[in-house]
Amino acid sequence: MIEARHLRVLRAVASTGSFSAAGRELGCTQPAVSQQMKALESSVGTPLLVRTGREMRLTQAGEALVRHAAGIIAGLTAAEEEVAAIAGLRAGRVRLVSFPSGSSTLVPTALAALRAAHPGTRVFLEESEPPKSVELLREGDCDVALAFRYEGAAGAEEWDDLVVRPLLTDRLVALVPEGHRLARSEGVGSVAIGELARESWIAGCPRCRGQLVEVCEGAGFTPRIDFATDDYPAVVGLVGAGLGVAVLPQLAVDSVRPRGVRTVTLEPAVRREIVALTLPDLAQVPAVTATLDELARAGARQSATR
Repeated sequence: MIEARHLRVLRAVASTGSFSAAGRELGCTQPAVSQQMKALESSVGTPLLVRTGREMRLTQAGEALVRHAAGIIAGLTAAEEEVAAIAGLRAGRVRLVSFPSGSSTLVPTALAALRAAHPGTRVFLEESEPPKSVELLREGDCDVALAFRYEGAAGAEEWDDLVVRPLLTDRLVALVPEGHRLARSEGVGSVAIGELARESWIAGCPRCRGQLVEVCEGAGFTPRIDFATDDYPAVVGLVGAGLGVAVLPQLAVDSVRPRGVRTVTLEPAVRREIVALTLPDLAQVPAVTATLDELARAGARQSATR
């Protein structure tokens, strides 16, 4: 019989490449990992790992088992949580992964409401940008992933196997220094991105950076990127110091206190869809459902304040 604990150990060995590294990741000893792998191989009746130099490599059977392990573990987690809820246990655990601007805007509001309504539910938060956050979800390393995708971008089917809860639509805005010639446009009207063609640019995260280049090239120019950083407050600080202009999602601007900058609405509008994702099996878990509900309410409140 294949046991879930053995599958978790196999996944750890596959990802780290050795029994000792897997033991460190799982908080157990190397002999314990070796013993569990022997038990698993005995259960399935075929070798799952072979040693190549200092590393362990999966056999064909091992690759097949690892491929199915995430779904098996997710299904077991869903079953355990649902049975516990039916039995009257008012507790739960949710592993949430979010991108940074979502962590500082949507997540605090949602988790505060979740704690007030379900004080026994514990949420563990990690940060990761999509598509890495979506990979973590599919691999069984989180229960809910906050993600985004730009309107009209290729790969719209990439989430077809997941449960998608829309949270809000986020529009890109331009940031310019207070003394910039376009600063007067704040709150008055919109400007074409082509009006910034000759500016120095400060770019954000890699995915947003790629979107920026695509939008600019669609307007007939390639942006001259002088600075690039994943840190949104740093982007705002560089713009405020007069070192260039930037384009950021509104949610990223909402996550900081812009000083020395003005936001300008861009045309044509570029928007991204903010969503919460989970696996179909996990969507039946009460704690996961409650988390998705509170994230959706937080998204609605964020939209209403704009």
